[in-house]
Amino acid sequence: MASVNRVTLLGNVGQDPEMRYLPSGEAVAKFSIATTETWKDKSGGKQERTDWHRVEFIGRTAEIVGEYVKKGRQVYVEGSVRYDKWTDKEGVEKTLTKIKGDKLTLLGSREGGASSGGGDSSFDDGDRSSERGGSTPRSTGQPMGSGSSSGSSAPKKAKLDDFDDDIPF
Repeated sequence: MASVNRVTLLGNVGQDPEMRYLPSGEAVAKFSIATTETWKDKSGGKQERTDWHRVEFIGRTAEIVGEYVKKGRQVYVEGSVRYDKWTDKEGVEKTLTKIKGDKLTLLGSREGGASSGGGDSSFDDGDRSSERGGSTPRSTGQPMGSGSSSGSSAPKKAKLDDFDDDIPF
């Protein structure tokens, strides 16, 4: 039977990433993301719950995290849940839950914080490189809907002939 371990988070970074490097020289970035849900209780009062998620990236995406991710920045992360277990010096068993990230999308402005401006960029970790045929992170440096990379700032209208015929829906 097949199984799935997939996590999708959209939230704000709680602190600047902690960067370290493995003996192999590979970068590791750790940071936390806050996700908040709001609802109305039975009496009509607004309720709010914020959950904190530990996220870890390894490799080229970790280097990008170290350069561009700052406290307050809104990010979209995809990855899998990992549970680390160990015994501390006093013999107490400890457990840590974290998200091993493999896709990162930076949302909002490049200066941090959630902004309605452009600047959204996506990066994929090399762990899933066999699916794409390469291990280089993919960046979509253009804001969504910005058209081609030519110097003109006026939006172009798409023609029906400009779309691929193999759209999956």
